[in-house]
Amino acid sequence: MTATPATSAIRAASATPRQPHSPFARRPRTRPRAHGPRPARDVLALTVLPVLVALALPAAFAGGGTRRWFGGRAESERAQAQAAKDAAAAAFYELDTAQRDLRISMETIAAVDDSPAARRALADFEALGRRIDEVSQGYIQAVDAQDLDRDDLDASAAARSRTELTRAKDELENVRRELDRFSSGLGPLLGKAETELARLAPAVERARQALRAASGALDTARGSGLRADDLAARLAALAPELTKLNQGAAQHGARPTLERAERVAREAEAVRAEAARLPERAAEVDHRLVSLRTRAQALTTRAGQVEPVLSELRRRFTAACWQDLQQVPEQAAESVRQAEAKLRDAQAARDAQRWPDATALLSTVRALLNSTDEAVSAAGDRLARLNAVQKDPQAEIERTRFAVRDAQRLAMTGRTTPDPRHARPLDEAVARLERAVAALEGRHPDYWHFLTETGAVRETAARVVSRIREERGTGH
Repeated sequence: MTATPATSAIRAASATPRQPHSPFARRPRTRPRAHGPRPARDVLALTVLPVLVALALPAAFAGGGTRRWFGGRAESERAQAQAAKDAAAAAFYELDTAQRDLRISMETIAAVDDSPAARRALADFEALGRRIDEVSQGYIQAVDAQDLDRDDLDASAAARSRTELTRAKDELENVRRELDRFSSGLGPLLGKAETELARLAPAVERARQALRAASGALDTARGSGLRADDLAARLAALAPELTKLNQGAAQHGARPTLERAERVAREAEAVRAEAARLPERAAEVDHRLVSLRTRAQALTTRAGQVEPVLSELRRRFTAACWQDLQQVPEQAAESVRQAEAKLRDAQAARDAQRWPDATALLSTVRALLNSTDEAVSAAGDRLARLNAVQKDPQAEIERTRFAVRDAQRLAMTGRTTPDPRHARPLDEAVARLERAVAALEGRHPDYWHFLTETGAVRETAARVVSRIREERGTGH
């Protein structure tokens, strides 16, 4: 059943504290008076009761306060002010949400792009932020100016609050529109920044994977008994770089983070490759140690055979043919001793697993043995060539003349007269060959000088041929 206004008012009145002189106040019970008939008193009470109720109703509707229960101007203004407050709150929330979303975009741009356009956009966003702070402060002040739930709020205060809240809402909406226009112009910058960030995440992941792979390869190498201390130190040096990668582009910038990720990936991959190759490298060092040690022993034997060769050269040919070989036995022996000492150092470096040192020492040993091998071989080669030219010098002469004639034919191809640049050195080569042949007519000819001259003539002819072909190839 729906209560009538009168019933509600009576209930409200009954809920308020009763005044001492209220018609409904409970009176203390008293013994009935002895005089006066009781029926007469009851009739009088029934007659007076409606009148007292009628007098009490206005006070009951008032409820003891100032708020009007049946509306009025104050309640209408209060309702309008509350509506304006709700609208302003909605505008404030939408502006705050839009600003937070846009701030994420601006942080993305700032982390990647340092161009003048990006810096201008950041400055404009900061200016908008200050404008947003101003209108937000105005909104907060408008909300705090009046308590719309106060019972004693009068109509003028409610109207003033409605006006201030409406103004705050309008300012919030105006700034929101400015923010939307600013956001719509960020498309190119934001697209570029997102493209850079799309490259960043895979690069960082590749760096992490490279570090994990390097660590795994290092563990495998150590499991085979190899210490790999230098590789472990290089991998440990990358730990601070990994920390910065984990901190991300927001703290260190996108471009530096991208460069750091690529550098870490390269260095970690290099460590991984060396660690994976370490067992093979150890086996290679062991093989080279054995091979070079065997070669040094063989050169020691061959160096001992140089002296008999020199004796024969001294006996059969002039001093000019063998004088430059006199120091070969001593130099060969010294070079072999140095090589053996370096081999011992290389073995010590290999035992200590100092692979770079071992490799460098082995390279030095190889160079020493190569030079020694050439010196020892030179004595035997000299004797063989001198024997050949002494037996048949004409073969060397014909060989040299053929080289000169071949160069001359090429110089005359397609020409009636040779180019002086080609003819002159060839003429000089012919004269040089004739002088060398004439020198063989003595009693003790210098065959080594003859061989040296014929070799020089052939080199001159080869240079002329090379020059002619080069000029014709370029169209000159």
